Amino acid sequence: MKEINKILAVVDPTVADQPAVKRAAWLAKNSGAELELLVCYYNEYLSGDRLFDSPSLEKARDEVIRNHEKHLETLAEPLRADGIVVKTSAVWDHPLYEGIIRHAMESGSDIVVKDTHHHSAVTRALLTNTDWNLIRTCPLPLWLVKPTELQEKPVFIAAIDPLHQHDKPAALDDEILHVAKGVASHVNGEVHAFHSYDPRIAVATATANAYIPVSLPFDEIEQQMHEDHEKRFIEITDFHEIDKKNAHLVAGLTHEELPAIASKLEAAVVVMGAVARSSWKRLFIGATAERTLEDLSCDLLIIKPDWFQTPVSLDSHEAA
Repeated sequence: MKEINKILAVVDPTVADQPAVKRAAWLAKNSGAELELLVCYYNEYLSGDRLFDSPSLEKARDEVIRNHEKHLETLAEPLRADGIVVKTSAVWDHPLYEGIIRHAMESGSDIVVKDTHHHSAVTRALLTNTDWNLIRTCPLPLWLVKPTELQEKPVFIAAIDPLHQHDKPAALDDEILHVAKGVASHVNGEVHAFHSYDPRIAVATATANAYIPVSLPFDEIEQQMHEDHEKRFIEITDFHEIDKKNAHLVAGLTHEELPAIASKLEAAVVVMGAVARSSWKRLFIGATAERTLEDLSCDLLIIKPDWFQTPVSLDSHEAA
């Protein structure tokens, strides 16, 4: 992502509170970007039924879309009054995640902002199937907003993987840090870099090799692993001019250590990479990321590699 010129905020028409709109407006205000509010809607009962003729169905769908457009305009008015350039769009498309991606690509958006589902009973933000599908298939940076207030100087944590234990390409680490620094520069934010490694991997590898003596000092194995990770971690954080006090190299499991440090630093956003793997034409992100995302209390900014191409067809599905 070179610059933020256009932000697409996904509006949930079923709820009153719109965390994604608030976050996107905040980003637009600070970056000078244009903001587009989007409702992507579909109702199977209006998509085709023997009890209705086509003109009736079309009229009903048009009326629903017009009502959503009116609602979007009420959301846009105070933002425009605050000096933000705001456009509104309501589209009939499905599945929801595909409709969002299609519109984002067609509209030339640079980033997609969407809130996560807030389960008030447990005061917790939960990622929905739509969120997971967007993480796997959205080619643009995806900002998932959790219902939290940001500090005046928000902390961004760039979660990188310098030795690519999870098959993450090297260029993605650079992009993660580049995006984190770019966004933070617009909002008076502070960037931290994070990487964790599991020392048990080195020990397990050593014990699995029959030629290694039983008396091998495992603390030396762990120390060598730490030095290997530290060397590459310092190289990339120095290159991106991350202050040493903001560079966190931790021994432990990512899905445990990243939420812990995000909580300690009261982070506003964790910036992570999602690597899509093709298997039977389905896309997945790493198991580590999946175990980490639900436990983070802050926002998530998901970045894809430059070479990633969405499997979502960009042909409109507006027809019922």
